[in-house]
Amino acid sequence: MKNSIHPTRFRVPTIMRLILCPLFALLLVGCAVSHEAKPREAKSSAAVTATRPLPPGTRLKVRTTAYTQTEPGGWANAVGGRLRYNMTNSSAASDWSWLPVGTRFRMLCTGRVHVIEDYGSALVGSRTIDLFYPSRSLMRQWGMRHVEIEILQWGSPRRSLEVLGPRRRHWHTRKMVAALTEQSRGYPDHFHRITAN
Repeated sequence: MKNSIHPTRFRVPTIMRLILCPLFALLLVGCAVSHEAKPREAKSSAAVTATRPLPPGTRLKVRTTAYTQTEPGGWANAVGGRLRYNMTNSSAASDWSWLPVGTRFRMLCTGRVHVIEDYGSALVGSRTIDLFYPSRSLMRQWGMRHVEIEILQWGSPRRSLEVLGPRRRHWHTRKMVAALTEQSRGYPDHFHRITAN
């Protein structure tokens, strides 16, 4: 018995257990509550920026991905034109309830100017901009990047609704139409009291 430890010597008294257990539980609950509050705040501030037009010169840090004409849709963009790739007007896609069709922005890392004229189901609700590249190798080379953009001209929520309205049979266009319609209630001067057909 020389090396053995007596079991009663290291027992925590009952009173200490009654005090420590509730304190430990409160600590865990307090940590869980504080972590849940942060996403709610971020979500509500993101919703505010989506409903207001951003003035020229506004800079945003955004997630970007790339797509090419070999994907469904080919060379056609969502507004009936052809996808473009040049320094002054390259095509881009987004959730139109976040960045409406016609929004022009400059990517600060490349200097290239992009115009929102396309959308995709994977973009709805994601705050991601999908940049058009004319080849798979350029698309893969871009990959996914977080970049800073500068808004040059705000697009048209009205035009966005005109294009999306007849396409509401798809879940992602219905979601954008619903968001744009809701936004129009708060800013009738910007939307000119528009409604979805």
